[in-house]
Amino acid sequence: MSPTIAGVAGLILLFVLIFTKMPVGFLMTLLGVTGFAYLVTPDAALNLMARDLFDVFGSYNLTVIPLFILMGQIAFHSGISSRLFKVAYTFIGHWPGGMAVATLGACTGFSAICGSTNATAATMAAVTLPEMKKYHYQDSLATGVVAAGGSLGILIPPSVIFIIYGVMTEQSIGKLFMAGIIPGILLSGLFILTVIVWATMRPELAPRGPKTTVKEKLESLSGLVETLILFAMVMGGLFFGIFTPTEAGAIGAMGTLVIAAVRRNITIKGFIQALFETTRISCMVLVIVAGATIFGHFLAITRIPFEVATWVTGFNLPPYLIMALIIGVYLVGGCFIDALAFIMLTVPIFYPVIVSMGYDPMWFGVIIVLVTQIGVITPPVGVNVYVVSGVARTVPLEVIFKGVIPLLIALVVGVALMIPFPQIALFLPGLMQ
Repeated sequence: MSPTIAGVAGLILLFVLIFTKMPVGFLMTLLGVTGFAYLVTPDAALNLMARDLFDVFGSYNLTVIPLFILMGQIAFHSGISSRLFKVAYTFIGHWPGGMAVATLGACTGFSAICGSTNATAATMAAVTLPEMKKYHYQDSLATGVVAAGGSLGILIPPSVIFIIYGVMTEQSIGKLFMAGIIPGILLSGLFILTVIVWATMRPELAPRGPKTTVKEKLESLSGLVETLILFAMVMGGLFFGIFTPTEAGAIGAMGTLVIAAVRRNITIKGFIQALFETTRISCMVLVIVAGATIFGHFLAITRIPFEVATWVTGFNLPPYLIMALIIGVYLVGGCFIDALAFIMLTVPIFYPVIVSMGYDPMWFGVIIVLVTQIGVITPPVGVNVYVVSGVARTVPLEVIFKGVIPLLIALVVGVALMIPFPQIALFLPGLMQ
């Protein structure tokens, strides 16, 4: 069996075995080591596994992942996310679909101190779904908004996906963070517009909340201060080159803990739970990264990435058609494979193609994240839908999937805008020192 055929067989086997629910990080490790042993030697495969596992788990660049996850967990357990939602609801709760719009606003704010789509969806589901149920919001709209709004966690910095992409492609993580800000705000705006139109056309789905006075609005702003301070510290320091992304993660986590301690909003039990969740999520992410690294080395010796690059460029198609094909692969694949695993698997294949066609790697990183967001809310994987379902146990999965459909349209519009207008993503990175 030639190396290329062995690589194709490995990819097919990976896609098939994913449906067995085996953890994808372990799956990629197993197939990568087995394939490498077949094409080289078993000793070389074991050495590869040992080296890659050590490199990933000992990587200084990847320490930023647990730091930002810890930041988000402390923010949740100290009530920062709840206060953020209260501010949003006080200002816009009386709009059509006001509580859903407030939820999206809170998702946007929490994404700026979290970095994980799963954590954002789980946090906002726990905070906002009981409130929307109290005001008689229908389950499809309420859960769909939380699932889609949670996807902002991988676009608005700090983003775990941007960190991984930056490490893999040797792009500046700080600039990637900046590249996600305007697209994140744009997508949040598209979500909000979609909900307003949806609730206006079908007001029975989302009854309006009570109007609040100017005094109540001003008093609620105190709940916004913590998030603004944290965002200014982390993103301001990155933008002006004061510290590195890893240092930003440490400062953000420490700042969140100090705020929680000063306000006496976090208990010992809550702090221990935050540490537990941080450890669990970080290990899950790093195992996927390690597995994808091993599997990527297996693919490299099969020459599949180079064959694909040669094959695609050999069509002599216009660059925009090739980009459309690549986006199509991410759209379809993202529906079946975990977002992080899929990016780890495909970036080594498509990145050389993108660079050879003259596309900006920073812009491509944002496009990947946007398309991945579609994958986290579409069946059959739709991880955010399963996260929300785990919180709203009485709501059937099909109801949540039905609720995300209008917001999927907004996501597609966001991707469509990014392609002809790359400066949406590249403007802020261009201003960095």
